[in-house]
Amino acid sequence: MSEPRESVDPTPPPKGVEHQKDPPQKEAAAAAAADFETAIDAAGFGMFNILLLVAAVPAAMGTVYETSTMSYILPSAECDLKLSLLDKGILNAITYAGMISSAVMWGYLADTKGRKNLLIVGYAADTICVLGGALSQNRIQLIIFKYLGGFCMSGPFAVLMTYLTELHGRKHRQRIMMMVGIMFSIATLTLPGLAMLILPETWNVRIWNFSLTTWQFFVAITALPSLLSFVLFFFFPESPKFLMSKGRNQEALAAFKFMYHLNSRKPKDSFPIKVLANEVIVPVKKHAKKETPPTEEKPPTECDVVQDPESQDSKKSSLRSGFTQLRPLFTKPYLSLSLWVYLLNFCVLLGQNTMRLWLPQLFASINEYENLMSGQSQSTSICNILEYSVNRTQSQLEAVTRNDPMVECHVNITPSTYTNNLIVAAAGLVAYMLAGFLVNLVGVKRIMTSGLFIAACCSIGMYWSSSSVSTVALASLFVTMGSISATSVISASVNLFPTSLRTMIVSLEMMFGRLGSLLGNIFFPALMGLGCVPPFLMISLFMLAGCIMATFLPLKNKAALK
Repeated sequence: MSEPRESVDPTPPPKGVEHQKDPPQKEAAAAAAADFETAIDAAGFGMFNILLLVAAVPAAMGTVYETSTMSYILPSAECDLKLSLLDKGILNAITYAGMISSAVMWGYLADTKGRKNLLIVGYAADTICVLGGALSQNRIQLIIFKYLGGFCMSGPFAVLMTYLTELHGRKHRQRIMMMVGIMFSIATLTLPGLAMLILPETWNVRIWNFSLTTWQFFVAITALPSLLSFVLFFFFPESPKFLMSKGRNQEALAAFKFMYHLNSRKPKDSFPIKVLANEVIVPVKKHAKKETPPTEEKPPTECDVVQDPESQDSKKSSLRSGFTQLRPLFTKPYLSLSLWVYLLNFCVLLGQNTMRLWLPQLFASINEYENLMSGQSQSTSICNILEYSVNRTQSQLEAVTRNDPMVECHVNITPSTYTNNLIVAAAGLVAYMLAGFLVNLVGVKRIMTSGLFIAACCSIGMYWSSSSVSTVALASLFVTMGSISATSVISASVNLFPTSLRTMIVSLEMMFGRLGSLLGNIFFPALMGLGCVPPFLMISLFMLAGCIMATFLPLKNKAALK
């Protein structure tokens, strides 16, 4: 279509001179300009990606440690911190309160300030909060630092997945998500291993007015992954996808060249792509009716000039786009479905995270009860264990508060206390790897419904458990099925909603899930005081409710993405 114009242009002299210079340049720029997917594919896969995955391991460990550390120190710290059952529940739950309260703020910052900056600041802040928790001398200080830790970790927890996705091409993205899942499972496995090594020790150090015991050293050591992540992410580039979305194409090109250089061992200048396409979504304004010059001027190399007008309205446009994203979720086509998904995730994570975070305390009570009753014929049924745990916590608390020299608050922690937690974590890792293959054969919906039903049966089945072996087996099956179901809920929600709504849906359903985790961990100890059945019945009912809700999701097995 451009050939007839070239042959006709020379005849009219006034217009021909102007048009001969611009169109060939614009056409050449448009032909050379590559979009994000083309550029990331050209950067290849190699050493850069391997180093990125190595850096992601401590990052995954840091996020897991932030939410799970408290559950392991509760048996050790109950005398030092004068903990009641409700205090233990609050310490397990308070991290989720921090995550809920900062979710919107971190989402806004990730879209305006960048992925890399948020990861660096988030992990640095989390390191300070974890070390502050390690130096805590009473339960109020520890609760405050755990809340702040959850507040800080909410950002890196969400952005890590996005950052890893945006630094890999389409060919490798699915495998990377699988690798991240395995990383989180390995991190869950390392925590009880670390507890077995450190918590049975009897360290007690006094520095000025600070008293540091074994559990405080354990908490301090769990800050290392966050500290390491803070240092490592300095050496990686900002997400090119984010940079291109902000019109910072030269910075994005430099990031692509850096990736290409590490992956191919070739000079940066040999990167085949020289110009990146404009991927900035410019809002249409009322006064811009005549022409659209900004969108045509951005593809050439002068990309940095575009940055100034874009950054002037960045805050307003990001807030406006946030409200624009939210609006469809509160209108008729998606309103009922989105509420259904939120409630489903609330039920699943309430059951899953309540049981998961109370298992270390439960297993510690089982181990102590078995040592106490060794040689006697009394069974280690879950009801006997719970009764013993409730009575022991109350007597320990009374011993500490009365300051009676005749009554001593005693903590009995051995490596075998955490052996059962290691078994549960290992079972979860194996099942997660198997689930990756089963999803393609069976489908997400069937895995989710069957997993939730099995978890509900395991929870109520604990009431009839008469030995520690059967309790560990039921707990392993529950945690395994619960974690697979929780992952399936997120996967299902991605299939149910169009691309423009997926990020917001996942963010909101995670917020509801954390609210469920928060409430579950507070209700569980309260129900423990009422008897053996109520706490497990609560978890079972919520998992069963999730199973029923999952069956009514309008989800087809192996459905195409919207």
